[in-house]
Amino acid sequence: MGRMPKDMRQLMEQAQQMQEQLRRAQEELASRSYEGTSGGGVVKAVVTGSGDVVSVDIDPGVLDPDEAELVGDLVVAAVNQALAAVAADAGGAMGGLGGLDLGGMLG
Repeated sequence: MGRMPKDMRQLMEQAQQMQEQLRRAQEELASRSYEGTSGGGVVKAVVTGSGDVVSVDIDPGVLDPDEAELVGDLVVAAVNQALAAVAADAGGAMGGLGGLDLGGMLG
C-alpha cells in the first residue's frame, strides 16, 4: 500500500478536527437550559439544549377549570418558544465550525 497523498491527509485531518468541534458544540448545547414563555409570562417552560423539557411553571391565576384548553395551548406555546431558542443557539454554534478547505483536491 502506498502513502496517502498530502492533500488527502490534510483533508482527513480537517474532517477529524471538525468532527471534534461538532462533538464539543453539541455537548455544550446539551448542557444549557433555555426558557420560553407565553400568555404574557403566565406560563414558563424550561428545556435543555438536547430538547428535554425540564419544567413547566403555570401561574395559578390561569388555572380556571373552564379554561383548561387555553392553559394547554399556553404550555405548548411556551415549550415551542424554548425549543426555538435551542434551535437558534444551535445554528449559531454550528455555524462557527466553518468548512473543509478542499484546496488542491478540486483543481
